[in-house]
Amino acid sequence: MNQEKYGLDLHCNMLLDEYNENMPAYEKIMEIAQRELDKAIKGIGLYIVAHESRIKAEASLAGKLDLKGYKYSTIADITDIVGIRVVTFFSDEVDKVAVLIDKLFDVDWSQSVDKRKMHALDSFGYNSLHYICRIPKTLYDNPELPMVNELRFEVQMRTALQHVWSNMNHDTGYKSGVDVPKEYIRNLNCLAGMLELADEQFSRIRTEINDYRRKVQALVADGEFDKVPLDMDSFTSYLKLKPFEKLTKRIAAINQAEIYESSALKYLTAFKAIGFQTLGDLQKLIQEYGEDAYELAAYQIGGTDLDIISSTIAIQDLLEVYILRNGGGVLGLEKLFEKVSGPSEHNRARAERVLANAKCLKFMTGNGR
Repeated sequence: MNQEKYGLDLHCNMLLDEYNENMPAYEKIMEIAQRELDKAIKGIGLYIVAHESRIKAEASLAGKLDLKGYKYSTIADITDIVGIRVVTFFSDEVDKVAVLIDKLFDVDWSQSVDKRKMHALDSFGYNSLHYICRIPKTLYDNPELPMVNELRFEVQMRTALQHVWSNMNHDTGYKSGVDVPKEYIRNLNCLAGMLELADEQFSRIRTEINDYRRKVQALVADGEFDKVPLDMDSFTSYLKLKPFEKLTKRIAAINQAEIYESSALKYLTAFKAIGFQTLGDLQKLIQEYGEDAYELAAYQIGGTDLDIISSTIAIQDLLEVYILRNGGGVLGLEKLFEKVSGPSEHNRARAERVLANAKCLKFMTGNGR
């Protein structure tokens, strides 16, 4: 039947018969490999682009056998009938996945290859890391399906850009030979080089960013706030120290109010807009304006029955006091509210109320200073 269907010789037809007999084993191999690798990737918190699996279709295998079936004694010699592909964002993550595979499966090192290191300087190919593996009995052991542990499968690991190149390369239909004009080959070489450089640069930039974050975290932990530029990473690290908590609790005690948690990250744009440049500026804000902020809060909520306040109330009052003490007036307050909460027709009225409340306080009148 296969001979009639695909025009193969007797030997290749026998290989196809083996393939069909082993289908239950292939399906189990794919199921186990996909499941265990997916679990391991999630276990280390690695976010990847794609994790795919497939069993080579009969027609595809027949085409392969038609070209080089003479090379295979048995179907077990064909190692890519079951294929797993993992696509990562960064090149160093390919190596992390490789470590996971080495721990999970029995890797046939004699057949595995790092094609990333194989292409010549003038080649246009863009390659990936290929491991040939078996399912160990520690993962699956069933006497009724012994071939699950004997048949090999292939795992391809590549970056997103390598994956893009592979698909583009496949779509061009280019293999090799003098029929392809040299200018096309040259353009393909240039594109491959650009993609390879981009891959390297993405990994380098990520490493540098991670190094910067670790440096910021260390400086924040050591209290060297003046050395730390104010940005999202540093502000997030700074908030973990709960620098505004003491003032917030003092304000809450005015009415014995409950404090509900609210994100302070929205205030970063306000701090930046005012001109704060380092975490040291925030420390000075707390130290120099803390008492005035408490005074403003006491005046605004002391005569009310407010019994629930936001965890960001201290930041809000500190900024309001800072703006008023530095001559920002209603316009400055209005801009603050817009930065924190967005444009609103009520921002002007709100700013006017805050100014009215603050006019009789010591930090506005100069009394007690």
